[in-house]
Amino acid sequence: MIKVLFVCMGNICRSPTAEGVLRHVLRQKNLEDRVEVDSAGTHGYHAGEAPDPRTQRAAAVRGYDLSEMRARKVALQDLDYFDQILAMDRNNLDVLKRICPPEKHDRLGLLMSYSKSFDDDEVPDPYYGLGHGFDLVLDMIEDAAQGLVESIEQHLQENPVPESSVGEGNSIPGSN
Repeated sequence: MIKVLFVCMGNICRSPTAEGVLRHVLRQKNLEDRVEVDSAGTHGYHAGEAPDPRTQRAAAVRGYDLSEMRARKVALQDLDYFDQILAMDRNNLDVLKRICPPEKHDRLGLLMSYSKSFDDDEVPDPYYGLGHGFDLVLDMIEDAAQGLVESIEQHLQENPVPESSVGEGNSIPGSN
């Protein structure tokens, strides 16, 4: 099982969108039993809350249901548990680097490092902007999620998991 955590600041816009999009793509490719996906925020401002209504609306138009998700703050045990921890921007990546032991920094990266169509390395925070920002965020995350899934598929082909190792973590190549 490969375990992926998406991280933004409050866990109500970008990271739950990434979680929902990746879950959807994994279902389409019949990989949902091989990859565990979650999301969290570097801050606990919205812990326990559902994703922002604007995020949910934009996602629903494209067929993603985020309504059951609830925000949570990144916990120290996440840094041990997840194989890949992908931040939405450099500020949140910097927070993760400060709380993560140096020997685990190889688990940290930016989601947009998997993008094929965008030159941006950060997913912009749409929270304080106008509604169209949520669509841009979806465009960027959908693109990066496709690249991430390709990387996961390649990793799974190159590293078949022996039956005795089921449930153990696996690093995903191609991240920062």
